[in-house]
Amino acid sequence: MYRTHNCGELTVSDIGKKVELAGWVFHKRDLGAMIFIDLRDRYGITQLVFEKSLYEQSKTDIGREYVISVSGNVVERSNKNFKIPTGEIEIIVDSYHILNPSLPPPFTLENETDGGEELRMKYRYLDIRRNIIKKNIELRHNLAREVRNYLSDNGFWEIETPCLIKSTPEGARDFVVPSRTNPGKFYALPQSPQTFKQLLMIAGCDRYFQIVRCFRDEDLRADRQPEFTQIDCEMSFVTQNDVINMFEGLIRDIFIKIKGFDTGKFQKFSYDEAMNCYGTDKPDLRFEMKLTEITEKVKGKNFKVFDDAEYIAGISAKNCASYSRKQIDELVDFVKKPQIGASGLIYIKYENINNFKSSIDKYFTKDELQNICDEINSTVGDLIFIMAGEKEKTQKALGELRLEMGNRLQLRNNNTFVPLWVTDFPLLEWNETDKRFYAKHHPFTSPQDISVLKNDPAKAKANAYDLVINGIEIGGGSIRIHDKNIQKQMFEILGFSEEEANKQFGFLINAFEYGAPPHGGIAFGFDRLCAILGGSESIRDYIAFPKNNAGRDLMIESPAEISQQQLDELGICIKSNFK
Repeated sequence: MYRTHNCGELTVSDIGKKVELAGWVFHKRDLGAMIFIDLRDRYGITQLVFEKSLYEQSKTDIGREYVISVSGNVVERSNKNFKIPTGEIEIIVDSYHILNPSLPPPFTLENETDGGEELRMKYRYLDIRRNIIKKNIELRHNLAREVRNYLSDNGFWEIETPCLIKSTPEGARDFVVPSRTNPGKFYALPQSPQTFKQLLMIAGCDRYFQIVRCFRDEDLRADRQPEFTQIDCEMSFVTQNDVINMFEGLIRDIFIKIKGFDTGKFQKFSYDEAMNCYGTDKPDLRFEMKLTEITEKVKGKNFKVFDDAEYIAGISAKNCASYSRKQIDELVDFVKKPQIGASGLIYIKYENINNFKSSIDKYFTKDELQNICDEINSTVGDLIFIMAGEKEKTQKALGELRLEMGNRLQLRNNNTFVPLWVTDFPLLEWNETDKRFYAKHHPFTSPQDISVLKNDPAKAKANAYDLVINGIEIGGGSIRIHDKNIQKQMFEILGFSEEEANKQFGFLINAFEYGAPPHGGIAFGFDRLCAILGGSESIRDYIAFPKNNAGRDLMIESPAEISQQQLDELGICIKSNFK
């Protein structure tokens, strides 16, 4: 027997017991006549005491991160550590065994480590030993357990769908897999199980879920990985409200069980309301600072920036009128970044009633500036920012500035969670380069009004919904098209010929011939939900073995070249100049 107890288990109630423990040597302290070792495993830390005959032997035998087992007696500690569950006891060791020695780790395995991210990813199996990462992995496990419990209790079946499917043209790039037994043909890894979950509804499974791996070949960032996990769900004979109520219940249950936080009933915004008030379809509601349109209030003053603009709006930052010119210039540089794309930023410092400092002083009187401040609901001491230009671009830029001010003013508290549903999205997006429509969500999303889709596709609204928490899109779904004729019409609007549609999605169109029920569902970003619950901006710390920003696994050195024999078996030739 390696152990009778784990390293996070023993308390004062165990004093006097003979026990055996096993784990890793975390800290070692030599006090001259005795050695203290903190023994660590997944469950916690227990202090060991080596004295008398074992002192000299353990002094040279045992090193940091060695795997050892010990036998000894539980005694009460004289210098108690109430920060850990085992802090009132220690083990007087009477024998030990070195189960495996260890090289010195390349970085400290503390919560605050000296290892950079690349180094930690190369030795990820060591990084996971750090308590902070273990806690993240545990949170992920607990989240998966609560999801399964809630959905199982509500009549959902967990059903696996294939990982080797066919490539489809919508969405991000597919990862493709050559087929040796079907020369010249390729599988694709699924970006989501979308068509399969619809087929399961046609199959009569009624309620399906899956905690499923998905794959997208796209540029990476903190909240993206080439392989990621979704909570994928579908229901038959439901309306949008049925789906929203079911999964609002799931998210509330998760936050109560894991965080002890009751979110209360979720707010609901239309897409247009979200854009008009917050400049984004995933607004962060932890703070106010709404956008206010002032287009008609400020035109006609011979200020070309305003007079030529389609849309003009502002936000008011509370108690920021004391901002220096340097601070304002930093914000001007911020909105001019390529990813935001604004051409400039106008400000008004509301210092006192009818007393302002502004970048538009020579175009507007004090009374007119007062009217602008009143329109934006500003009060004395506020700093007003105004942008002008094309409507959607200006809304998005002002929305980014709003978030930046939220960060600077520390209004985005990670211990507060404000979820909301965003509904009534546009069904389609027009691509000026390709001169064609693309689906805003995916081509199986049902329109709210069939006649609008037929007569004016650009104005069609989707029967779709997103769940947003603290400015992050956590999940999205829709009521699906279940009528073959509407689905064919959708494909035509998206530019598919009948032949192309049948080639890509013929199996689904054919399935509609056999009694497809009305159905809808949602998919949640499981990794993103972990990061929100854990208070982190990156999903990488909640994935056991993540990829870096280049999509590489530094630990196993993947992706990697394959042998010529494998290439020959697959009938693949690598171009000599291919990069």
